[in-house]
Amino acid sequence: MRLKGKTAVVTGASSGMGRDIAYYFAKEGANVLAVARRAERLNQLVEDTKDFDGKVVAYAADVTDKVKVEGMIDEAVKQFGKLDILVNNAGIMDDMSGVGDVSDEMFDKVFDINVKSVLFAMRKAVKYFEESGGGNIINVASIGGLHGGIAGSTYTASKHAVVGLTKNTGFMYAKKNIRCNAICPGGIATEIGSSEFMKNINQEGAALTSLGLALNPRYGMPKEIASVAVFLASDESGFVNGQCIQVDGGWSAYM
Repeated sequence: MRLKGKTAVVTGASSGMGRDIAYYFAKEGANVLAVARRAERLNQLVEDTKDFDGKVVAYAADVTDKVKVEGMIDEAVKQFGKLDILVNNAGIMDDMSGVGDVSDEMFDKVFDINVKSVLFAMRKAVKYFEESGGGNIINVASIGGLHGGIAGSTYTASKHAVVGLTKNTGFMYAKKNIRCNAICPGGIATEIGSSEFMKNINQEGAALTSLGLALNPRYGMPKEIASVAVFLASDESGFVNGQCIQVDGGWSAYM
């Protein structure tokens, strides 16, 4: 049990990478507050993990609601007595447009979910970790946050922001025993491609980003991201801090 005795909060836990992270955390012995909007899917996750050593508790919330995001930290402490790990996984894709075609609505929505929710959660968690003697933050960014041509400008900017928050936090709080790392996935088989803005995709932007997509060796599975998250959450990665780990099957090696 690599995470036995630990408590984690995982956002975006109703599907894809977030669900698998919560699932495998619990399988490795962690107690998990699973956060997402879709309560019925969270309840299914609770049912699917009921025989694991770790316990999963559902917390239905929209991560654009600051009160709910800050409340999930309090709820984890209430449910399990402490918090050790925060995983900011919830995210949304843009419509693949270049900066000239970005709408205010899309920019605000993508940044609300991909950046502001991460900031709100990290800010609350860091204050708790300072008082409790340490903690561990894992952000899910993207190779789009390290390279510029595989998604639209808004999504790319949002993930660059997450990378920046990760590196800065890892440095600023290292002496307080607070670690912060990011997983930067490549193409993963999740529901993010069906997000609201992808339903009206910018054809010019999509054609340009497809040039990078042609270099992708294969799509990964959510479990392959979860395995990295388990490592980063465990004591085995105790000297890993402020890092952005690319998990993409070699895609970015071509860039």
